[in-house]
Amino acid sequence: MKKFYPFIKVLSPILICGALGVEIWTLYTLRTGSPLPPLPIGLFWFERFALTAHTVEGVVASIFAQSREQSPIPYGLYTFFVGTVGLLELFEPSNR
Repeated sequence: MKKFYPFIKVLSPILICGALGVEIWTLYTLRTGSPLPPLPIGLFWFERFALTAHTVEGVVASIFAQSREQSPIPYGLYTFFVGTVGLLELFEPSNR
C-alpha cells in the first residue's frame, strides 16, 4: 500500500482543488442566476462527498497532530489535501 503513497500525494491535491473549483463555480452560478455547469449530477454528489470526507479527515488530523508532535493546522491542511494517507502517516507506529 505504501508504494502508492507518492502517486496519491500528487493526484489527491489535484482532484481536491478541482472539486473546490467545481463547488465555487456552482455557488457562483447560483448566486448570479447563471445556468449551472453542464456536468453530470453524479459528479456533484461525488465531489461533495469527497470534500466532506477530506474535511473530516483534516479535522481528525488536527485534533491528534499535537499528540504526535506535529503542528495541528499545517497537518490538518496536509491531510485535507492528501486524505487518508495523511491520517495513516500520522498514526504510524514510527511517528509516536
